[in-house]
Amino acid sequence: MGFGEDEEAAAGSAGKSIIRYNSPLVQVCLIGLVCFCCPGMFNALSGMGGGGQVDTTAANNANTALYTTFAVFGILGGGIYNILGPRLTLFAGCSTYVLYAGSFLYYNHFHHQGFAIVAGAVLGIGAGLLWAGQGAIMTSYPPPGKKGSYISLFWSIFNMGGVIGGLIPFFMNYHRSTAKSVNDGTYIAFMIFMTAGTALTLSILHPSRVVRNDGSRCTNIKYSNVSTEVVEILRLFRNWKMLLMFPAAWASNFFYTYQFNHVNAFLFNLRTRGFNNVFYWGAQMVGSIGIGYFLDYSFQSRKKRGLVGIGVVALLSTAIWAGGLANHLHYDGGRILTDKLDFKDSGSEFAGPFVLYFSYGLLDAMFQSLVYWVIGALADDSETLSRYIGFYKGVQSAGGAVAWQIDAHNVTKLSQLIVNWVLTTLSYPLLAILVMLALKDEEKVGTKKDDVEDFASAKSLAEEGTTSVRQLNQPD
Repeated sequence: MGFGEDEEAAAGSAGKSIIRYNSPLVQVCLIGLVCFCCPGMFNALSGMGGGGQVDTTAANNANTALYTTFAVFGILGGGIYNILGPRLTLFAGCSTYVLYAGSFLYYNHFHHQGFAIVAGAVLGIGAGLLWAGQGAIMTSYPPPGKKGSYISLFWSIFNMGGVIGGLIPFFMNYHRSTAKSVNDGTYIAFMIFMTAGTALTLSILHPSRVVRNDGSRCTNIKYSNVSTEVVEILRLFRNWKMLLMFPAAWASNFFYTYQFNHVNAFLFNLRTRGFNNVFYWGAQMVGSIGIGYFLDYSFQSRKKRGLVGIGVVALLSTAIWAGGLANHLHYDGGRILTDKLDFKDSGSEFAGPFVLYFSYGLLDAMFQSLVYWVIGALADDSETLSRYIGFYKGVQSAGGAVAWQIDAHNVTKLSQLIVNWVLTTLSYPLLAILVMLALKDEEKVGTKKDDVEDFASAKSLAEEGTTSVRQLNQPD
């Protein structure tokens, strides 16, 4: 692909500066900024409940269309990334976010949900491409012993988009405490950020041009082809590692419907929903940093770090979902809200539901960062990891599509809460089995390709040594 000279020059300069354009750190930060602008703003929009509208029907149907196409292109996205490379894949993916935000600007005036549903389906295609590329970059670029730290760095930058995105509707609708839907300026601001993120994708380098500080390249893989990717994607459905991860992938977006529509939108007024989102996504930054540091540095054995990390997240998950049940029984089973909660006017009554919503954000980041860390530990090349991440995002999105449609059919809040709790709880023992059977400690990690290259290098050195000995033994 003509990258040879760039790779040699980059390898020669590696180690001189951490802040290199072609360093894993800078590239992970750049993909974090891309996700800050696009899915970060999308999260802020979705976190409002109903896409910022009083009637959640349009948003539920749009999200169903979104996650249906996302399920397909999430799985295909890894193969497409291996064929097109990061720039084209990410650019195509990010451009669809602008259309989605624009569809709700249109809905604000005409209340026709057809455009929002079509835009949701198109966004599902784009999101599948974006997240497959993001996952490959985030899990394959970092050094093996620092993947948790890099994942937490990405997650913090990405979720800062949700924080800033939460501030946009909060300030723009601050004096509209009785309003039912957000104003036009809110959607326009989201579209501006999403456009900037789309342009920023052009700064992402191909993995063969990214060089770690020790001089090693992130991957030697060049562009793949369609037939190879079709075969490899089909094999994922028979891969026991992916099958063990299936429940965790299904659960990881399933709970958003309940949290956004039946906690944030159900309990709080419009401006407070924006206020809450600042802390929901801020909690994700805290959670990802905490679990990322733990998974990299808590114990010498990577397998032990993974198992203990799963245990910690499982205990926290149980406590938070138990709190969610208590909150549900108090507000939905025990009393009726005459006025929705406001962060200024509701006093101490606001505190409990607010802490619960904050905790949901904390758990989301810890859960997903844990899964990403496990996936990143299964391989070390972007070609394989892009497929693994694509499978994860595809299954995740299929779960999301089902969850949004469940809500559209008015399944009770309590039933949704219980299903979410059961799904996440089921994930932890299966992840623990995956860690026990598939993870190796860093000094034992190596791909088949690495083994072949090491053997070839050793054979070459041996032949050179034999030749030298023969030359020394020859008479002058």
